[in-house]
Amino acid sequence: MPSVPFHYVDLRTFCYATEDDKRVEAALRHYLPEEFEIEVAPTEGHHGDRIVVLSARVETADEMRHVLGQVAELDQIDRVMDELDERVDENCSLFLRLDKQAAFNGRSELGEGITLRAKVEAYPAKQEAAVENAREAFENVREGEY
Repeated sequence: MPSVPFHYVDLRTFCYATEDDKRVEAALRHYLPEEFEIEVAPTEGHHGDRIVVLSARVETADEMRHVLGQVAELDQIDRVMDELDERVDENCSLFLRLDKQAAFNGRSELGEGITLRAKVEAYPAKQEAAVENAREAFENVREGEY
């Protein structure tokens, strides 16, 4: 089984006062391994409304394989792979925005609501190397090598 070329994967979403905490947590859990711990940080919006920040950092290879497997189910995975030059920054971080409602319904889609940031391993730590490593990781996931 190939190694996973990521240091970690961060997932984050917000639960606004108009949303149900459990449903938002379920949406985030769509991308996470079972029983994964989610950090919950209550805060307040500009107008005093309640906002809860839900986040998780995935750091082990098996856990990252799970997250990548969920992301690879995107109908738009080819688009993501074509856009890797734009989605990986100079600090070797990969960014995706995922649809929160679709995740709640058990689907992986690009959209609004959940932010994924993955630190890509690259030696030397250059954007070009990180893009190639991310591309290879997605290809491995699609081919079932993870």
